[in-house]
Amino acid sequence: MDPLSTATIFLLFCLACLFFFVTKHKSSRTEKLPPGPFPLPIIGNLLQLYSLFPSFMELIPGPHHRLEKNIYTLQQFTLDEINEHKSTFDPSAPQDIIDFFFIKMKEGQNDNTVFGFDNLIATVVDLFAAGTETTSTTLRYGLLILMKYPQVQEKMQEEIDRVVGRTRSPCMADRGQMPYTNAVAHEIQRFIALIPMSLPHAVVKDTKFREYIIPKGTTIYVSLSSVLHDSTEFPNPKEFDPHHFLNKDGSFRKSNYFMPFSAGKRLCAGEGMARMELFLFWTTILQNFTLKPLVDPKTLDITPQFSGLGNVPKPYQLCALPR
Repeated sequence: MDPLSTATIFLLFCLACLFFFVTKHKSSRTEKLPPGPFPLPIIGNLLQLYSLFPSFMELIPGPHHRLEKNIYTLQQFTLDEINEHKSTFDPSAPQDIIDFFFIKMKEGQNDNTVFGFDNLIATVVDLFAAGTETTSTTLRYGLLILMKYPQVQEKMQEEIDRVVGRTRSPCMADRGQMPYTNAVAHEIQRFIALIPMSLPHAVVKDTKFREYIIPKGTTIYVSLSSVLHDSTEFPNPKEFDPHHFLNKDGSFRKSNYFMPFSAGKRLCAGEGMARMELFLFWTTILQNFTLKPLVDPKTLDITPQFSGLGNVPKPYQLCALPR
């Protein structure tokens, strides 16, 4: 028999078996499951399977190679920092999370511990990336928006001059007396929805949600952007409007829909620090400078562009004029 014919018959047999098992599995479940990923023409859901064949992906040219190179560079930077900590490690006087991780590694030297070297690298990388990129991107995005809306910038400067003045630096105690500035800071984070998806959660038991059954163990990603852009809470969700966080009397309005730092047990651990940094940076900058674009403010494009896991501002030029 022709080898090609044999291979064809074998392939058809495998496909028939796969079809049989899939059909049997579907028929054994009576509940309605949530829809899966939407298939693309011709290739279907093949792209969702790339993680199963990493060696195959190495042969395919594309931007993912640059991403892998950047990740490797960050890991090497982290590894150098860990090795430096090893040389100065004193268990009686731990200095930071790396030193505390070393202590836990020595305490739990067994196969079931999560305090391993690979997890140490991953943890430090996560903290470094989450603690630098997110805040700096939000700051950059905020400066772009303030240039787009000079009237918002002027109102913030009036409030800063009235509450803080020009002779001292802003502090966190000022925030309670600055409802408009606080509202602008919240609206910037709501509008840009920097991280559209939250960290993964897992369903602890079979759960019925609306007309669907979500099986136990299913990984769940909360769509934060859908909450931040909910039209029932924010009348103009696609528009930048500080009044989304202001009452009619001008006081600050809290919203349970404000969750750029996610929610639940996996809430961002650095939320408090990030809020403090954003408020102090923006108020300090506007206390001392007026931000001007090099083009007509009306032509500035503040539409987010997706990059990696988040929304980032498009490149722009800024002129900071001393006040």
